[in-house]
Amino acid sequence: MAAVSPAVSAVLGPDLSNAETLLKMLMSPSNAERGQAESLFEECKKHPDPLVTTLVLVLHRSTVQENRAMAAVLLRKVITKDQVSLWPQLSTATQDGVKSGLLQCVQKEESKTICKKLCDSIAELAAGIFEEGLWPELLPFMFNSVQSQDDRLRWIALLIFSQLAAYLGSKLQPYLQTLHAVFQEGMSSSSSSDVRTAALRATTAFVSTLETASERDKFQDLLPAMMQTLTVALNSGEEATAQEALEMFIEIAGTEPRFLRKQLVDVVAAMLQIAEAQQLEDSTRHLAVEFLVTLAEARDKAPGMMRKLPHLIGRLFAVLLNFLLSIEDEPKWHTADSEEEMITDEDNYDVGMECLDRLAISLGGNTILPVASQLVPACLIDQDWKKRHAGLIALAQIAEGCAKVLLKDMGPVVEMILASLGDPHPRVRWAAINALGQLSTDLGPNLQKKFHARVLPALLNSMDDFQSPRVQAHASAAVLNFTENCAPEILEPYLDSLINKLLVLLQQGGRRMVQEGALTALASVADCAQNLFDKYYSAVMPYLKSILLHATDKTHRMLRAKSMECISLVGMAVGKDKFRADAKEVMDVLIKLQVADMDDDDPTISYMLQAWARLCKCLGQEFLPYMEIVMPPLLRSAQLKPDITVRNADSDNEDEDEEDESIETIPLGDKRIHIRTSVLEEKATACNMLCCYADELKEGFAPWVEQVTEIMVPLIKFYFHEEVRKAAVSAMPELLRSAELALKKNGQDIQQLKKLADVIIGSLVESLGKEPEAEIVASMLESLGECIQVAGPLLDPGQVKSIVDNFQEVITETLKRKEEKHARSRTEDFDEEEGEMLEEEIEQEDEVLEQLAECLGKMLKVYKAQLLPLIATLVPFLAPLLEPKRPAAERRAIICIFDDLIEQTGEPGNQYFDLFMPAMLHSATDPHADTRQAAVFGLGVCAQFCGARFRGVAHEALAKLNAVISAEGAREEESVLATENAISAVGKICEFQRDCIDAKLVLPAFLSCLPIKNDQLEAKLVHEYLVSLVEKSDPDLLGPGQQNLPKVIAVFAEVLTEKDLVTDAAAGRIRAVLRHLQNSLPVDVVRATFGALSPAQQAALQSAMSVQG
Repeated sequence: MAAVSPAVSAVLGPDLSNAETLLKMLMSPSNAERGQAESLFEECKKHPDPLVTTLVLVLHRSTVQENRAMAAVLLRKVITKDQVSLWPQLSTATQDGVKSGLLQCVQKEESKTICKKLCDSIAELAAGIFEEGLWPELLPFMFNSVQSQDDRLRWIALLIFSQLAAYLGSKLQPYLQTLHAVFQEGMSSSSSSDVRTAALRATTAFVSTLETASERDKFQDLLPAMMQTLTVALNSGEEATAQEALEMFIEIAGTEPRFLRKQLVDVVAAMLQIAEAQQLEDSTRHLAVEFLVTLAEARDKAPGMMRKLPHLIGRLFAVLLNFLLSIEDEPKWHTADSEEEMITDEDNYDVGMECLDRLAISLGGNTILPVASQLVPACLIDQDWKKRHAGLIALAQIAEGCAKVLLKDMGPVVEMILASLGDPHPRVRWAAINALGQLSTDLGPNLQKKFHARVLPALLNSMDDFQSPRVQAHASAAVLNFTENCAPEILEPYLDSLINKLLVLLQQGGRRMVQEGALTALASVADCAQNLFDKYYSAVMPYLKSILLHATDKTHRMLRAKSMECISLVGMAVGKDKFRADAKEVMDVLIKLQVADMDDDDPTISYMLQAWARLCKCLGQEFLPYMEIVMPPLLRSAQLKPDITVRNADSDNEDEDEEDESIETIPLGDKRIHIRTSVLEEKATACNMLCCYADELKEGFAPWVEQVTEIMVPLIKFYFHEEVRKAAVSAMPELLRSAELALKKNGQDIQQLKKLADVIIGSLVESLGKEPEAEIVASMLESLGECIQVAGPLLDPGQVKSIVDNFQEVITETLKRKEEKHARSRTEDFDEEEGEMLEEEIEQEDEVLEQLAECLGKMLKVYKAQLLPLIATLVPFLAPLLEPKRPAAERRAIICIFDDLIEQTGEPGNQYFDLFMPAMLHSATDPHADTRQAAVFGLGVCAQFCGARFRGVAHEALAKLNAVISAEGAREEESVLATENAISAVGKICEFQRDCIDAKLVLPAFLSCLPIKNDQLEAKLVHEYLVSLVEKSDPDLLGPGQQNLPKVIAVFAEVLTEKDLVTDAAAGRIRAVLRHLQNSLPVDVVRATFGALSPAQQAALQSAMSVQG
């Protein structure tokens, strides 16, 4: 027993005034007094029984409400919340006293706030001890209370039931029938809105925790009573109560939307009535809208359900359009200094924008565009500028979600927006530009290809809107959107006008916003134009350097930061030879800025991080001297700790965090995790920059590899931010490669590389099974494969086994996720649009399998036949995916693994021939080109490496390959790679299995398919094989009287004309063959052969005859 200090004795003694004094001090505004009280309370915790007893006594006896509230908070904390709970340390008598004390206090407590805190404590304590039968008095108390005539007791019991649902929902199943009746009665209470709301809360809590649809169906008939609770609150003018009820409905919409399905029309119509009711508070209407949008977004649990209500969707769209009218023509908007400033202060406007975006993404263009086409055009020609503005904002907001449908016919929408650029009201012109920018992003690059001649001149014209600098600035921002998805050749005709116009705006000293917009646009134009920007360099760079040097006061921080961005992108566009002289001057300025004191919110820091990385990319190894300056702040940013706060969902600070746009809130059970996103964004940027430096500098980055590895490896599991994890995963092979190149160059100890590989590869493997996002799992497998290419030979057998063992889990989890997604397609409301969205999600899972196949292929290249025993452990997971009924993408991935296995292991790998060959033959004519390509490539590999085993299938394989080659559309873009791989496979059968085919028929047919031009790797192999046949004067190839010789010469002429279709060595052999033929063939044959060739082919042949070697 710890010694008890006098202060602790006083607090825990019989005189409760000392304990109440401590409680008061814990609430003190004085940091010193509060710190002293916290230290004393920590001492008291060393004496669990008297401390807990004292807190219960304060709850019983104190007349000061604040003290009782603090005692309730502390009691809950020490028995349920603390990392080390005091509950197990309490004597049985004290535990019994707490349980009975809580039940007594909650019955007599008059403060609703304290009552709620006590209910929380009761529920959380019960969660830990109820299943062991350690609180037998609780359920009788609750059932007695809930059936009491005392509304207050009913309210308390229902609150506890709602809390217990989250912890013990499944354990309360025996009481479902009773609970159903209790909840029904509670929601029907005429005397107490508190009881009705608590009953609604309990009902929604139970519905959300019940595990099966049949269990939820038992509560389905409560839905009218649930809606009635909301209706009564609204009709009674109790909007705070109604808002509570709406929040509960939102929870149901998100967790169990199908619970609402049978009465969906009535529920949605009622919510729309609330959203449309302008006499209600805005926050009430917003919650009704949130319910409807959440229901639309619940695609994983109720796919397609909301699309069955197009009429009601139209009403919701109209409500959101109406919200966009909550905007005034404030003078401050016209005089603002930044684009972000003063669009509107109205919550309605923000809700309208956000929900239009979410609604379009969740329901898709086939549902939203018909609704928009009924409502938006009328807005665009209305006399009220607010309606014209709202229509344009709506088009911008729905563009992303409707992109697939809009791409089929963009013209009408683009023309509607362009017509609004001449609107008399500047805010409408601004909205039209905003819409053009958004469409350029969401519909690019198609929009740029089809409408550049309409859009770019219109934006250039808007840059002359000197009456509205804000419109000018936004036109520059839209140029950024346009050029990000634009090919250089499309932009080229406009470069003179664009750059001249932007330079005019840049020199317009009056409005900082206009200059900043011009800089951003100029940077993007340079990035798009690349070497086409060379001719403008000498005109542009002096202005940029002038801004960098002279925009030094605080109001111009963003202008200077954007000049860094622009300079670095211009440098990358023109290349280091042109940029080198200016680069030195620019980097000297950046060095001075780097060591200067800057405010935490100075944008220069973030922009400078990215500018340094671009300068490195531009200058390459010449950048190395600056790394000592660049790395320290970059490493600091990469090591930033996340600013995270975990609070209870009912925390008093919740509203404050919702108002702070820099804080993201993630709900997690009864907790809310608050994350300051600006810190995470800086961290992600820094991690991406480190990856960039390692990639660009190669062995030059070696001095920092160890330190960066220590920082980045833990970030593979940084679950607060996806971009940080992606950057960390991408950096792993770059760090290994840098170390390996340095080792080769400097002859360092290979054990250092092995140590690094152990850490990096071990971390990637360990994280594979823990990563929740399929996209990042795929990236991990890609990085793992690259790491194995670099350091695979250094791994010991146990490490290799661990990798393959983890692949089993990756396959299992991927198939499990796919099945969960496919289950959605079996629901009643699943439709075509939902099918398209589902297909995109499935593609991400298929990417995981594809990357796993790639990684295994790299492992086979490193370990050869030594890997076969481990492959055997994977076969039970792989073989079922070859069945004909499995999706094409799965079959493709597994066939690719077999292709690599046969190619890399030779004879030992033939043991799997009989297992894989049927799937390969079946998939050779698959409708999906990628699967077809993998299969036909595999047939060629098997012909080459499987010897006598292949003979039994050679004729069937040739038939399949012929079907692929001769199919309609075989040479079209989608199919050409599969076709060329089939041609190559025929060549391999001819080369390695000639004794079991009719070469007189097959070789001329093979020749007739040549040359192949798209798969350059296969092209080189095929054309080299052709050379070897001609060098031997193969009679089966050349045919009777060498009748196929003109075709051979035509093929040779074509492969010499085009780039990368033949190796240099084979090209030399072709020239030698052609010279030999020229000297040995009759003149008339040579003339006739030449006459059949194109001018380019004739020129190639002439050149071939004259080149030596």
